[in-house]
Amino acid sequence: RHDKALPLYGVREAEATMKAFQPLPRDGKLQLGDTEVRFTPAGHLLGASSIHLRHGGRSLLFSGDIGRVGDLLMPVPQVPPAADVVMIESTYGNRLHPAEDVQARLAQILRTTFKRGGSVLLPSFAVGRAQALLLVLQRLRRAGELPLDVPIWLDSPMAERATELTVKHAKLLRIPADEARSLTDRVHYVTQQPQSLKLAASLAQRRARPAIVISASGMATGGRVLNYIEALAPQPQHHIAFPGFQAGGTRGARMVAGEREIKLRGRWVPVNAEVSHLDGFSGHADAEGLLQWLRALPRPP
Repeated sequence: RHDKALPLYGVREAEATMKAFQPLPRDGKLQLGDTEVRFTPAGHLLGASSIHLRHGGRSLLFSGDIGRVGDLLMPVPQVPPAADVVMIESTYGNRLHPAEDVQARLAQILRTTFKRGGSVLLPSFAVGRAQALLLVLQRLRRAGELPLDVPIWLDSPMAERATELTVKHAKLLRIPADEARSLTDRVHYVTQQPQSLKLAASLAQRRARPAIVISASGMATGGRVLNYIEALAPQPQHHIAFPGFQAGGTRGARMVAGEREIKLRGRWVPVNAEVSHLDGFSGHADAEGLLQWLRALPRPP
């Protein structure tokens, strides 16, 4: 640790790595010397794939993150080739997802919160989850369950860019292209940190009308979402709903567990806002989904 948090790399270094990438078609193959590498869409995020390696007459399959059947955005995982050895993810390997209508649950949260004059904060992963949230919110608008004059703010540069890519590659989604294009209808973007701080303060001081804010990071470990947690958590009229997996020890996990005070930017912030966890938004297969993926393999490993 050091007194001042310093980045391990900058934009220049990150952009330089792009020269090492080799684009492949979906379900594409790559020959690396004597090793054949094959990618199979895993249904988790755009581009997420299982990786199959074959070398010297032996094969290994690494699942990567496996998507769930019935995901809001992604089609079901495709079946990869058989392998001698299979390595599989296990994020939800010991549990099942509860049966939850996420659209109905979110609609109820919005109605209750707006009725008491509060705003709804959705700490979200920038890739995949933010787009799923936008999809559900737009569906609520079309169903008349979310008034058009309720502002939806997207405060995450990465989520903004990921949403653009999601719309661009709509053919890889399970939803129609026109619904993908509508993800950003009447959505307001927060482009700079000062604007983010100003919006958070306005919502807390009721100078802005109650709104919906989607911001990263999804586990509240950093990012601009901290601006809103710091401003809204002390006030009981607001609702902070975590729509993603919360790793143990993270700020999000502690809030979901019911802690009424969290340390944020060197000081303790009271948590009086309502806090909930929307597990139905998970993009990972649960225990049964993982077994289903294994059973679908051409032969057992």
